[in-house]
Amino acid sequence: MTTTPTPAGPPFGGARAARRARVAVALTFAVHGAVGGTFVSRIPWIQNHLGLSAGQLGLALVMPAIGSSLAMPLAGRVVHRFGGRAAVAGLLSLCCVGLALPVLAPSLPVLCLFLLAYGATAGMSDVAMNAQGVEIEQRLGRSIMSGLHGMWSAGGLVAAGVAILAAHQDFDPRVQIGVTAFVLLALVHLICGTLPDLRAPEQAEAPPRFALPPRSSLVIGLVGFCAVFAEGASMDWSGVYLRDVTGASPTVAAAAYTAFSLTMAVSRLAGDAAIRRLGAVRATRLSGAVATAGGVLVVAADRPALAIPGFALIGVGVAVVVPLAFAAAGRSGGNPSQAIAGVATVTYTSGLIAPAIVGGLAQATSLTASFGVVTALSAALMLSAGALRRAEEHPSVIVTTPESKRSFEKNTSAI
Repeated sequence: MTTTPTPAGPPFGGARAARRARVAVALTFAVHGAVGGTFVSRIPWIQNHLGLSAGQLGLALVMPAIGSSLAMPLAGRVVHRFGGRAAVAGLLSLCCVGLALPVLAPSLPVLCLFLLAYGATAGMSDVAMNAQGVEIEQRLGRSIMSGLHGMWSAGGLVAAGVAILAAHQDFDPRVQIGVTAFVLLALVHLICGTLPDLRAPEQAEAPPRFALPPRSSLVIGLVGFCAVFAEGASMDWSGVYLRDVTGASPTVAAAAYTAFSLTMAVSRLAGDAAIRRLGAVRATRLSGAVATAGGVLVVAADRPALAIPGFALIGVGVAVVVPLAFAAAGRSGGNPSQAIAGVATVTYTSGLIAPAIVGGLAQATSLTASFGVVTALSAALMLSAGALRRAEEHPSVIVTTPESKRSFEKNTSAI
């Protein structure tokens, strides 16, 4: 997309319309998070239903990340051709439909195919809604990306809670997920009707159907890589760490993941205020310092009372980094969705390999040594924060056309 200078004035034709746009895009993040939370909560049932070993389940769970990594570079083309609103609505709808597939799989090969498709739709819709969020943030002239990702976390936690309650009541997962997918699909169509229809100017060159991440997004992506590595390692290994290293009971070990998830969600929801006060670079450096302190606590822990606060601090520390990376990517070049796809590809790759690397290092050395690496990557955030400087800029130009502005005002005036 190209940028067109716009005179100073209320964004989107008025503050009220801007608030509606912000609420709408926040709700799309919540729906996307709810899809993920619903799926994750039913993984144990899928394993038992198909009789999968730990190795077979691990193979299947790699598929969503592979599907996302392969499909995300296509998202820029989809956004350019159909516009931001239609791209988010269509891709997020496919993601909701994809949620219902894994529980219907009759065998491991079919499950892998279904998870590959689910990951592709989840990844592309993630790029499209982040591109929409970045453009709305630019029009508002203040940080909102951390809060949007906080809504994603909140949506995941709520959906996981619903799924856990359904499992406790012995509700058939196929029915529960089918109903959930239908409800989320209906919400997508209600929400996306209020999104602004942001489009590239007609003369703008279309991005390639498939392209490697732009060079401008790679450095930014490496910052996100460090944060997502710490996030993925903590999410997957915190319970095992408490059990094996600190001797915690299964109940206490589960508290580590809960502490990590809750602190991350709360920090993201509150993060925009800190970013506005500190700026993206200082906020990232402070985040790196907090995550590093948490990592040191984890590595030094000989009892759960030290490890659990350590994982909580890691959650606080990495919470705002990925939203800031997406915001910086959206301002790093002429095509925000393509740059965001590049950053998403790098960061999601980190999430894919982090659990495996931690496990491999633990096998070769110890789990404590593995989290020494996590701590080192958290410290790297302090050194690399300057790459996110674009995320704190308040540009004097916005991505818009007269047609898209009129369309937005038309769509929001009736709400």
